[in-house]
Amino acid sequence: MEIMNQLGKRILFFDGGMGSLLQEKGLKPGELPETWNVLHPEIVTAIHREYLEAGCNIITVNTFGANRFKYNEESQFHLEQIVAAAVKNGKEAVKQAEKITGKKGYVALDMGPTGKLLKPLGDLDFEDAVSVYSEIVKIGAREGADCIIIETMSDGYEMKAAVLAAKENSHLPVFATVTFDEKGKLLTGGDVLSTVALLEGLGVDALGINCGLGPVQMKPIVEKLLAEASIPVIVNPNAGLPRSENGKTVYDIDPGQFAQTVKEIVEMGAWIVGGCCGTTPEHMRKTVELCKEISPVPIQKKEKTVVTSWSHGVEIGKDPVIIGERINPTGKSRLKQALKDYDLDYLLQEGVAQQENRAHILDVNVGLPGINEPEMMEEVVKELQSVLDLPLQIDTSDPEAMERAMRVYNGKPMVNSVNGKEESMNAVFPLVKKYGGVVVALALDEKGIPDTAQGRLEIADKIYKKALEYGIEKKNIVVDALCLTISSDSQGAVTTLETVKQLTERNWRTVLGVSNISFGLPQREIINGAFYTMALQNGLSAAIINPNSQVMMKAFDSYRALAAFDSQCADYIGMYAGTGETVSRQTAQGGQKSLSLGESIEKGLKDQAGQKVAELLETREALEIIQEEMVPALDRVGQKFEKGIMFLPQLLMSAEAAKAAFEIIKIRLAEGGEKQEKKGKIILATVKGDIHDIGKNIVKVLLENYSYEIIDLGKDVPPETVVETAVEKQVRLVGLSALMTTTVPSMEETIKLLRKQAPKVKVMVGGAVLTEEYAKTIDADQYCKDAMASVKYAESIFGKKE
Repeated sequence: MEIMNQLGKRILFFDGGMGSLLQEKGLKPGELPETWNVLHPEIVTAIHREYLEAGCNIITVNTFGANRFKYNEESQFHLEQIVAAAVKNGKEAVKQAEKITGKKGYVALDMGPTGKLLKPLGDLDFEDAVSVYSEIVKIGAREGADCIIIETMSDGYEMKAAVLAAKENSHLPVFATVTFDEKGKLLTGGDVLSTVALLEGLGVDALGINCGLGPVQMKPIVEKLLAEASIPVIVNPNAGLPRSENGKTVYDIDPGQFAQTVKEIVEMGAWIVGGCCGTTPEHMRKTVELCKEISPVPIQKKEKTVVTSWSHGVEIGKDPVIIGERINPTGKSRLKQALKDYDLDYLLQEGVAQQENRAHILDVNVGLPGINEPEMMEEVVKELQSVLDLPLQIDTSDPEAMERAMRVYNGKPMVNSVNGKEESMNAVFPLVKKYGGVVVALALDEKGIPDTAQGRLEIADKIYKKALEYGIEKKNIVVDALCLTISSDSQGAVTTLETVKQLTERNWRTVLGVSNISFGLPQREIINGAFYTMALQNGLSAAIINPNSQVMMKAFDSYRALAAFDSQCADYIGMYAGTGETVSRQTAQGGQKSLSLGESIEKGLKDQAGQKVAELLETREALEIIQEEMVPALDRVGQKFEKGIMFLPQLLMSAEAAKAAFEIIKIRLAEGGEKQEKKGKIILATVKGDIHDIGKNIVKVLLENYSYEIIDLGKDVPPETVVETAVEKQVRLVGLSALMTTTVPSMEETIKLLRKQAPKVKVMVGGAVLTEEYAKTIDADQYCKDAMASVKYAESIFGKKE
């Protein structure tokens, strides 16, 4: 923990690139760089020492790609050997450098992405991902690493698995950096706010950005990180953008330019800086020279109350938030039956309906006698997050159900609830501390619900004091002032409204289950709408309501316009202009409208897509359905993805829904003796030495939905295999993928061999380390920045004649 004492006292410096330096020392294309920990320890140690002598404080040991998928019983070296040797080399370098410089250095265990997508997008189970990282952590901690750096993560869910593994298997400080694109988005769609909220919730010690971009491109994203983060920020850029010269990867920013831009980043507020791909000891030497005397900019604590999904955050503040109440069996016979029948498609459609009607967060309660609530809650949370991008409120009084849901939740959830009883606080607060979350605090304790606003405020203060003992900040607590029906307590609304008002004046965030106020009364929406407006006027932050109700949404829209949250009444005008009054997208009380096949595909509803295509097959031809319903739906999804309206998880779930529909069509075509024509054959492969097949697998799913025959050669594929297959199968298009700088030479070698032996074959390339310019320098025909770009290029190729 010694390294933590240095944070804030001075700027700390990570080292720079490792892979490119190993290539200079003789690492061959496709050769696994981690094996050099064992085969050439003196070279790895020397590179570490160069960085330390250049002034770096922290070296990342050579374990970026080390995991059980690469190193196991069948490989030349086992994971144990690789990681233990890496840490040993790092410690030896620190020892040698200290004799020369007289300065203490630190060894960081380095953990990168597994190369696999987690379920439901891929085939890696969340707990398996935790297990993969746990193996690395246990070895690294045992061998004496000083801290853990989890880096180059493009999926917040995989990052969560790695952080949990680090926290559960060591007491080492945990640093975490992700790879954003120039728009500030992760591969799986997360943005800066959701990433910061997730990582701070999980309790990392510092967070930031690395790889993918140079320091110039990173500056706007760093500015956003600093605006959201309440903990130290790390910035480890590439040495600009890459290109290939004479078979060697080079970058466009020299050490002096790199150091000057990083200095500007330090002056903005970053506390820890270093380098990534293409950076050298000289880059870091100049950076240290320019930045070492700069005093760290004090961190300003951000008091935002934020819950997130995998894609975005929702701030619970002055602008009111709607929490959809429909996924809760209380008073809903149809939902109760769906839970008993394990009809999760019904729950998904309820979620879709609420999202379409502008809910910001969805409450999820599956508590019902006779149901295994922990199991059901975990499953429902995973299913909802596979289709929707709204944050969820995990609503349960069962601690086991709460933990299972929070553990698999992809983001920072809202948790409903804790109360002032010691038993409740001791059960819930450890979970909130471990997994992160915004917890709803009910204003009641062992004595019940106080009759006065003052009594409820005292319970809120009591809960807050206990939360502080667990390290939970006030911003992560939202107080439920509690509604008691006015049919039995005429002062119920008055007391609740006064409680909300006083809590707001004391800078508390508040929430109410609004419909409780009208139990036992006729035409309850009249009371609910009026009470909701009064609560908003008194400062209510969030309301658990039915977003499918026109009465409640009219109250919401009117209040936002009147309270100046709706600039120039734009939202209000958009909803109500020219219609007299708005018509809810669903029926007034939350009934689900029937979605078309295209809509089911767009929303990623597999079961409903299957049902719809079966219905259409009763009256229409299979090929007609494909061309007129399914392909246009996939095209609409692709267009939304390109515009940034939809993100990778939604893109893949839409593809899965289309796949489910295709399977039913295939059966019908086979029964009728028909066959769907394939547009053409495409080879996909991750190049030799690279086991990261996320990008390749995503492209495969989409191309198959566009009726291409995919020959998937897998990962770590030698150039010869690609070429032989292309010739044998008479393939016109090859797609190659690479994640790491060290494996791009294998991509270039594969393209050269294709040009010699299969010159008519077109080659499209993609991967985190590539740019359009880089693709041109290695003689690729097309650089595809994402999966939809691959589809477009394939369409352009196969739309032409041989």
